Amino acid sequence: MRVVIAEDHALLRDGLTRLLEAFDFEVVATVDNGPSLLPALIAHKPDVAVIDVRLPPTFTDEGLQAAIAARTEIPGLPVLVLSQHVEALYARELLGDRVGGVGYLLKDRISNVAQFVDAVHQVAEGGTVMDPEVVARLLARSRPLDVLTTREREVLGEMAAGRSNAAIAAKLFVTEKAVSKHINNIFTKLDLPPSDDDNRRVLAVLAYLNA
Repeated sequence: MRVVIAEDHALLRDGLTRLLEAFDFEVVATVDNGPSLLPALIAHKPDVAVIDVRLPPTFTDEGLQAAIAARTEIPGLPVLVLSQHVEALYARELLGDRVGGVGYLLKDRISNVAQFVDAVHQVAEGGTVMDPEVVARLLARSRPLDVLTTREREVLGEMAAGRSNAAIAAKLFVTEKAVSKHINNIFTKLDLPPSDDDNRRVLAVLAYLNA
């Protein structure tokens, strides 16, 4: 599986390269700045791109802008954003695109190598992987979550992370029936159509963010 990495910190860029190669990924290119990212993505057409949001020269949102531009040139290009920041405007544009796998993870919340590698695989295979904190911040900027109960917010976070009803139930120590009820309540309160498909559920949340 071919990967392009965009990260300006040399140690982290090297660490990501070594980590992914250890799990049988082929890192076909690494870049450390925004202007180099788009040409690399177009030239290599990787199975998945792992990118930081803020890259030189301006350290604002070059990574996300390059990813969005690349997906215009290569529809469905899988992109996993790995960043310390949530850039709401461009994140909504990237994540609201229903074609191809997308993900958005926060660096300081990744504590398990296996889960990270699994997230890269999921995005490469067309899935959606979202850090619950990212969804919470985007939702908070789009519309207050006061309409949801504390438990419903917890379920929404787990659902946005791509977990099944069974996995949510196990993590929150409740029954699957209770999870299903919470999810239906969430969809109702946020005016979203219910769906049992994990990826479509995440995309429904992202569609709500774009509304």
